[in-house]
Amino acid sequence: MASQKLALIGFGTVGRGLVEILREKRELLLEEFGFGARVVAVSDVYHGSCFDADGLDLGRVLELVASRGAEPGALSAYSDQVCDWDSLETIRNSGADTVVEVTVTNIETGEPAVSHCRAAFEAGAHVVTTNKGPVALAWSELKDVAKSRGLQFRFEGTVMSGTPVLSTATEALAGCEFVRVRGILNGTTNYILSEMEQGRPYDEALATAQELGYAEADPTADVEGFDVLAKVVILANVVLGAEIGVTDVSREGITGLDAAAVAAAPGLGQRWKLIGQVERRDGKVVASVAPVALPLSDPLASVGGVTNAVTMETDLVGPVTIVGAGAGKEATGQSLLSDLVAIHRAG
Repeated sequence: MASQKLALIGFGTVGRGLVEILREKRELLLEEFGFGARVVAVSDVYHGSCFDADGLDLGRVLELVASRGAEPGALSAYSDQVCDWDSLETIRNSGADTVVEVTVTNIETGEPAVSHCRAAFEAGAHVVTTNKGPVALAWSELKDVAKSRGLQFRFEGTVMSGTPVLSTATEALAGCEFVRVRGILNGTTNYILSEMEQGRPYDEALATAQELGYAEADPTADVEGFDVLAKVVILANVVLGAEIGVTDVSREGITGLDAAAVAAAPGLGQRWKLIGQVERRDGKVVASVAPVALPLSDPLASVGGVTNAVTMETDLVGPVTIVGAGAGKEATGQSLLSDLVAIHRAG
């Protein structure tokens, strides 16, 4: 059985998470799914690039980045033959069957990830990604290019990491019409609101989230709703078949919430959550991101901490709620693996 040849573009936490899973689960994947993967190339803007047509020694790749991670170009020490390819050269020259695009998300331009996806399709490679940029900003174009070339464009991890929202909607619930999809799609803000409900001021809750690694030093993308906005666009276009962009979504973050009101809400039978929502209204798909005081009876109201959840309201099944991890190295790496196995099965 031929192994699926992979080129990893980006080798941060998520890329390393996938590689660790591929090593740890190798025998299980072969036995259960007949799936084998051979990573032939890695290219990272900081760590550099390495290539071996026969398959890289993944243990050595991980070791180099771990031991020399603070040193730029760590992967150049992989072999005596230095590989100086940039990301686009790696995509074009590696001969990979599938490009795994896991660079940093840019929700303003989608670059360099959009260009990576285009280059992969031009090279005849499938694309799997956890990068929200290409799907939120260039979904229609990239979907059409992939389809015209008989290639797959998969991105399960862009909405709720390893929790299978998109595949549930497009595969398990195939044939359903979706009236509304709404959810808690950002763990950072959900943690902060959970802490504020216990009486902690916003600034203190945010500082704790940063200490625990849930929030970045600059938390704007999370607390002002930009991260959820990108996910809402993906849900609207992929699940509800809309053609909206990021500027079509009304957005409000959690920074303007009154801490006393958040703490008092449970006593009033409510709980504040930052909700991303898409729904059909008067023949159009309308999308929004905003704090909402949910009734305690709502299934989303009981989801606390960094956990994510989404409720999909369908005509055939009714409401379906999925709760699970929305971030993390292993969970996001697993989303990539599920997409790779799906490509293998389709082949």
